Amino acid sequence: MTGLSAQIPRRRWIIGGLLGGGVLVNYIDRINLSVAAPQLMAEFHLSATDIGLLFSAFFWSYALLTIPAGMILDRFGVTSVGRWGAFLWSIASATVAFASGFGGIFMARLLLGAAEAPCFPANAKATGYWFPRQERSVATSLFDAAAKFANVIGVPLGAFVVVNFGWRWGFGVTAALSFAYFVAYYFIYRDPSADKNLSREEHAYILEGGATPEGEAPSGAGSMLVYLLGQRKVWGLSLGFAAYGYTFYLFLTWLPGYLVQAMHMSILESAGYAAIPWACATVSDIVFGGVLVDRLIAAGHDETKVRKTVLVVGMLFGLSVFNATQTTDPRWAIFWISIALSGLAASAPIGWSIPSLIAPKGGTATIGGIMNFLNNMMGVIAPIVTGLIVGATHHFEAAFLVAGVMLLIGIFFYVIVLGRIEPIPSPE
Repeated sequence: MTGLSAQIPRRRWIIGGLLGGGVLVNYIDRINLSVAAPQLMAEFHLSATDIGLLFSAFFWSYALLTIPAGMILDRFGVTSVGRWGAFLWSIASATVAFASGFGGIFMARLLLGAAEAPCFPANAKATGYWFPRQERSVATSLFDAAAKFANVIGVPLGAFVVVNFGWRWGFGVTAALSFAYFVAYYFIYRDPSADKNLSREEHAYILEGGATPEGEAPSGAGSMLVYLLGQRKVWGLSLGFAAYGYTFYLFLTWLPGYLVQAMHMSILESAGYAAIPWACATVSDIVFGGVLVDRLIAAGHDETKVRKTVLVVGMLFGLSVFNATQTTDPRWAIFWISIALSGLAASAPIGWSIPSLIAPKGGTATIGGIMNFLNNMMGVIAPIVTGLIVGATHHFEAAFLVAGVMLLIGIFFYVIVLGRIEPIPSPE
């Protein structure tokens, strides 16, 4: 951070911390099902394929609604849509605790996915409003790293509650955390132009640093969507990020089950081991995907080369997932998975910073919605494909190999299709 920015008031970092806190709760909501899965399988006599379907249920509604959520955000703004989203996901989270079987859990997870759909496009849009370009990677890494850190604290917390009090209490705890975030968001978040606690000095610093202009797209949300769907940059970004998402969601949903089934661990033991790669990913997300990128750009290096280099190198490190298939030692498996997730984590905040860097006015959340839709379709596909492979082979080797192939495809779209990271011209 430069000497000048260090003297500027820091309201923007309070907002960044708030957005990160929301993602932390959001992801604890998502991963608690993976912790509770062994108890659910025993209580309701579910197969690995059934659990794969339950893992994917959240992403069906979440993915399908991300593009509409992005358009609604670009039309009605982050403040109001973010409030309603946080409130509804706290209600949806509580409904899981009262489910009475496969169908009830499936429907409750569909509802949760719908409620959380605006979260990441809203954060991408808010970060564009609140942070200058030279701070965008660190700001983005705050909320993206929270998705990884949720596994560090959420899996052990969930395992403790589930083992000692049962799976229903695990979902009850996450419902309480979700409602607490809704209250915090309601009272703290405003866009910069409406925030009475934002000083003129800091607002000027944000605007002069290239913040995304507030306001709607001049052509309207529907026309903007059609226009952006015809842009090569949007497809390069979205398909590259979707490839990252396949591997990320495989580990998000199946890592505890992999350790229990393939490495023969207890639920509590698997929770401790599973926290290790997510802790490594959290550090990598902030240090390499955030601080390093912003410092290299501030030092005068080409912005496109810096961001795309971290994107590609991170995805290449993700290929370490191949090595996890070559060992039966849980310590070596966790070592290679830690390297893979650390590489993917370094690339993730770069991906989420790009919508606000390439979007025409009023289009950031729509690009974020397109990108998040394809990414989270991988949240539907990866758990089901993994469940089918594991159910058929009783091993995880082929499932991990599929994830590696997806990463190679993603590198192609980032390198060849995305092009320079610069604003797309506004539609006529």
